Amino acid sequence: MNNSNTVSASKITLSELMLPSHSNFSGKIHGGYLLSLMDQIAFACASKYCGSYCVTASVDTVNFLNPVEIGELVTLKASVNYVGTSSMVVGIRVTSQNIQTGKVKHTNSSYFTMVAKNEKGKNVQVPKLILSNLDEVRRFYESVNRISQKKQSLQDEITLDYSSPEALENLQNYNIILNLNK
Repeated sequence: MNNSNTVSASKITLSELMLPSHSNFSGKIHGGYLLSLMDQIAFACASKYCGSYCVTASVDTVNFLNPVEIGELVTLKASVNYVGTSSMVVGIRVTSQNIQTGKVKHTNSSYFTMVAKNEKGKNVQVPKLILSNLDEVRRFYESVNRISQKKQSLQDEITLDYSSPEALENLQNYNIILNLNK
């Protein structure tokens, strides 16, 4: 394993023509199929970067911005944006292109956290990330911020007393009916 590697060394592009077999009941490409492609490219990107088998540890928010139509060419681009000790954050951008008109639309983006493993399933150290331009620095810091926000959110969940009078009173601000069996 190398002690360091560049973001460029991790870059992967995957393109696939969307077929009727990939569609849902409304005739659009099924979101689950796109997620499967995203997971594949995240695996390939992370494994290429570190030279080890990788598993998906988490997927950050995936917002489906535009539907993908049957017959469009979907292109996924992925690169490692951040590395920890054994984990990597892979950024993925998905676009679709109408091959008849040439119109390209951004369909979704997401961040997959991948963990490098050895043959026995134990975490292994990943190479240091060489940042070569300010765009890579920006993506690295954005990943640091998302990780920090996620940790803070988990801490907030742990410390919130859901049964406190204040927490129960606060539920009046939401579209619910509180009907606790006491």
